[in-house]
Amino acid sequence: MKQNIKKILVTGGAGFIGSHTVDLLVKNGYQVVVLDSLKPPTHNGKIPTWFNKKAKLVRGDVRKKKDWQRALDGVGAIVHLAAYMDYHPDFSTYVQTNIESLSLLFEIITEEKLPIKKIIIASSQAVYGEGKYHCRSHGIIYASPREEKQFERHQWEQRCPVCDKEVAPIAEKEEDILLPLVPYGLSKLASEQFIMAMGRAFSIPAVALRFSIVVGARQSFRHFYSGALRSFAVNARSNEPIEMNEDGGQLRDFVHVQDVALAIVRTLENSRANFEIFNVGSGHATRVFDLAKIVAKESNTKFKPLLQHRYRAGGARHSVMSISKLKKLGWKPQHTLREAVVDYVSWLSTIKGFRNNLRKTEAEMKKIGILKEY
Repeated sequence: MKQNIKKILVTGGAGFIGSHTVDLLVKNGYQVVVLDSLKPPTHNGKIPTWFNKKAKLVRGDVRKKKDWQRALDGVGAIVHLAAYMDYHPDFSTYVQTNIESLSLLFEIITEEKLPIKKIIIASSQAVYGEGKYHCRSHGIIYASPREEKQFERHQWEQRCPVCDKEVAPIAEKEEDILLPLVPYGLSKLASEQFIMAMGRAFSIPAVALRFSIVVGARQSFRHFYSGALRSFAVNARSNEPIEMNEDGGQLRDFVHVQDVALAIVRTLENSRANFEIFNVGSGHATRVFDLAKIVAKESNTKFKPLLQHRYRAGGARHSVMSISKLKKLGWKPQHTLREAVVDYVSWLSTIKGFRNNLRKTEAEMKKIGILKEY
C-alpha cells in the first residue's frame, strides 16, 4: 500500500491524535497535507508549536466543500480525524462535522474523479453506549442507561433488569450490538455506516477505528468534557484534591496516543484492514481512582481524592475494549498508561492558564445539566 500512496491528507492534523499521526507518517516517508481550522476549543487560532514543519497546512473547515477541494490536490489517501465531540447540546454541529463532512468528501471524489486509494476515519468507543455485561443468573445483557433514582441512592453499578443484582462488564467487540447514548456516539455510528457504504459503492477501501480514551501529550487543556487525565493533572498541579465522578470505580481503557497513531498507519498500509472496523485501545481496564493515584505520583503531589457523588449525564459506568481483532494485523500497544501520564504532566508544565479552563468547563457542564451532584 505504501508504494502506491505518496501523499496523504490528515484532517484535524494539528490536534492531539492528528499531530502524532502526522509525525509518524512523515517519519515513514509520506508527503502529508493537514486540513485544520485551528479554532477553539481545541486550538486558539494559532499554529501549535508541535506542528510538523514538513507537513503542509491548509487552514479550513471540513464542513466547507471549498476547503476540502483545496486540501485534496494530489492526495492518494485520507485520514479523517477532524470531529466535534464531547457533550455539548448544539446537536446539529455533530451532524455537520462528523457526518456531513464525509458526504462533502464523497461529492468531491465523485465529481472530480479523484484517485483516492483509501480512507480511514476516526470512530469512538462511544458507539457501544453502556456496553455489554454478564449476570451470573441471566447471562449476557446489553445495559440501559442508569436512571436518576440509582444516582440518588449512589448505586453506581449496572444491575440486571431481571434480578436486580450487580452485573460485570464484558470487553466490547466490534460485532456487538451498538446502542450509543449521546449525540457524539450517534454521529460516529452514522459516519461508520456512511463510509462503509460509500466506500463499497465507489470501490474505495475504507477503515473505521473505534478509539477508546486516548491519552498523552498535546491533549487540549481548553476543554475537559471527556478528559479524566486532563482534569486530574490540573488538580494535582494546582495542589488541590483530585475530583472524581461517582465513586471513582469506573473502568476505562486508556490508550497512549502514539499507539493510536501506529494503529492508523498500520491499517493504512495493510490491505487486510480494508472495509473493516477495529477497536483501538490498550486492552487493559483501569479504574478511574487508580488513574488519579498515578497522576498524583507522577506530579509529585500527595494523593488527595475528592468524591462528591457527582456524575456525568450520559456517561457509561464501565467501558472495556477487546483489541484482539486489530492485533491480528500485527499491531499491539507499545506504551503504558504511566508513560502517557508522564508525557501529559510534563507537557502540561509548559502551559499557562489551565486551571481557569477547568473551572470554566465544569461550570458550563453544571449549567447545562451534564455534570450533576447528589
